[in-house]
Amino acid sequence: MSETLTSTHAINRNDLAQFTGTTQYYRWLGGLVLTDGAHFLASNGAAWLLDVLASVQSLPSMRAEERQFWTLSVDLEQHRGVIVCTDGGKGLQREQEIYRQDIEYTDFPLTEIKLFAFREAGLGRVVLLPSEY
Repeated sequence: MSETLTSTHAINRNDLAQFTGTTQYYRWLGGLVLTDGAHFLASNGAAWLLDVLASVQSLPSMRAEERQFWTLSVDLEQHRGVIVCTDGGKGLQREQEIYRQDIEYTDFPLTEIKLFAFREAGLGRVVLLPSEY
């Protein structure tokens, strides 16, 4: 990553709702590629969240999944959270959890955020907000 990320303001649902596609891709650690929405998160104090995704991409269970569905759930009063990745369900199967990590402390301002990470030929694993799908 060639640019320095600094927090410019708190993340809120209205800011995230503006992302309905992407005009640019941004290379990230671990072979991830961020859309405009995912890059907005990273640029506004949630780079750690994208780093969690990047840090586990080399696990066999993660490499095996074409599509990853990530959810960060936050207890705003306790400043704790949990991040879970599932396979989204395949066909008629129930979705299967493939990764879970407790977050001992977070100041993330929302009770929940979802991210998708899809393998895209020629790009790598692209991370996007659901609204960008």
